[in-house]
Amino acid sequence: MASKTSRDVLVRGLRVLGRAIREEPKIFAVAVGGSVLFGLLTIGSAYLVGAIVGDVVVPAISTGRADTGLLALGAAALIGISVLKVVGIFGRRLGAGYMQFRLQAAYRRRVTRRYLELPLAWHQRHATGTLLSNANSDVEATWFPIAPLPFAVGTVVMLVTAFASLFATDWVLALVGVAIFPALFALNVVYSRRMAPRQARAQQLRAEVSEIAHESFDGALVVKTMGREAQETSRFAARAGELRDALISVGRLRGVFDPMLETLPSVGTLAVLLIGAWRLRQGAVTVTELVSVAFLFTVLAFPVRAIGWVLAELPRSVAGWERVRHVLTATGEMPYGDAELDTRDTPATLAFDRVGFGYEPADPQQPAQPVLHDISFTVPPGRTVALVGPTGSGKSTIAALAVRLVDPQSGRVTIDGLDVRSLRAASLAATAALVAQVPFVFDDTVRANIALDRPGVTDDEVWAALRLAGADGFVARLPDGLDAMVGERGTTLSGGQRQRLTLARALAGRPRLLVLDDATSAVDPRVEAAILAALRRADTATSILVVAYRRATIALADEVVYVEHGRVVAHGTHPELLASCTGYADLVTAYEKAEAEREREKAYEEATLDAEVGA
Repeated sequence: MASKTSRDVLVRGLRVLGRAIREEPKIFAVAVGGSVLFGLLTIGSAYLVGAIVGDVVVPAISTGRADTGLLALGAAALIGISVLKVVGIFGRRLGAGYMQFRLQAAYRRRVTRRYLELPLAWHQRHATGTLLSNANSDVEATWFPIAPLPFAVGTVVMLVTAFASLFATDWVLALVGVAIFPALFALNVVYSRRMAPRQARAQQLRAEVSEIAHESFDGALVVKTMGREAQETSRFAARAGELRDALISVGRLRGVFDPMLETLPSVGTLAVLLIGAWRLRQGAVTVTELVSVAFLFTVLAFPVRAIGWVLAELPRSVAGWERVRHVLTATGEMPYGDAELDTRDTPATLAFDRVGFGYEPADPQQPAQPVLHDISFTVPPGRTVALVGPTGSGKSTIAALAVRLVDPQSGRVTIDGLDVRSLRAASLAATAALVAQVPFVFDDTVRANIALDRPGVTDDEVWAALRLAGADGFVARLPDGLDAMVGERGTTLSGGQRQRLTLARALAGRPRLLVLDDATSAVDPRVEAAILAALRRADTATSILVVAYRRATIALADEVVYVEHGRVVAHGTHPELLASCTGYADLVTAYEKAEAEREREKAYEEATLDAEVGA
């Protein structure tokens, strides 16, 4: 079983290397060319040293007189070979490094692009830390053997040439090489077999450590406020300890095999000297040939290790590639069509036609969990429709379907009569904008967060969007205005400020359809009402679908759609639903009471603070 596993890793590893060669054939050829040049010159230098010793040094010792001309010629030849070897080393290392880093960069881009192509449901089944590991350490591990690969290929050419030279020199000494070098390869195979599971385990633990770290850092607020610092530290330390132990196991195995791999060529050199001395006494070889062969064994020891380096890194490469391939071959992407929406400055019409939807469970063997059933309603052009319902009724899912973050499993969602699945991605993005419940702000300037490098979004338009979102006041008060850095995830801003900034970002694109998924929940109710009233009054040519809770917000809508348990229960104006739908009236009244209670608590806290300050 172990032998089968080793062969499987070897075969899969060679396929990964073959993929790399096919993708970068020219650079690989340059690197291998440099390696072959180095290898052939290494063999040449061995025979040159043998010739200098046998034909120049030994006669000089015997006669007591050195031939200066021959010594100078030998020195010049050695210098010339050394210069050419430097050229070979430069070509090999530059080519290998360039090839490795190009592949890593290319596959990081491919993985990231694939992340952006895959639907939201796929991302919800995969931890962010794992995805980060796929794009970083897994890609790096996949192409790590590329660095020694050209050297190893050049070494194979060098070994074939060396064996031919050995047999041409003396078949007895050649048999020593025949015995030593297969032993080296066998040792490398055993090494690879033992190393494979250790490398795979270490690569898996790297992803798990990254996942836990990301969760802890991303949830720093929860960790701090819930007093979970010790528990999170302990959870991270436990997995980091497992990774440490796995890496120590890898290092321990290397510690056992590396000395053996170093010793075998030295044993071969010693054997050549002992047997060569015997062959020299027999007159089968000359001093020149013996020195050449002994020196050849000495210089071959290091290049042969390159083959071992490649074999040793194959298990890690295979483990990384399997994880990268899992992303690149993931299914479930949402292909776009070729239809284009009208780009004129007119509001869009959004319609849901008997839409059904269910989220895929974590276990792919289980059926999808139904969330929406037979949803049908329309957002007329230029009108505001409020989506109201209890928690878990499917409001956010409806908002996601409106901008095609997910696709319905039955029915269809249309904009201006066209199924959103038939639209070009750019056309849909230019028409519809979603402002989500949780605002996301980039670690950049206010200007960059709003403009997003979109062509035509000038500073004047940025300020216009900020005014419409009720954010121009606090931005103007920032020390650098539009150039102010907002920090990672907008840490320098309050929750309400972040929400207004993300609203301004959506408005700066002049969408014909604006979907607000409880996008102003952190904003003061009076400010929220003012923002929505401004959106209705402004000449924005925008239709609005707003997930709303507050009564003042709902009252501004032209129509209300009330949902319960994933179904549209009622729709009409706010006064109509208050009078005709008991569930709606109870929910809105409960929201209103909760909001009033929050306002009283806020007023009490402010009055208490004023009294304390006065005292």
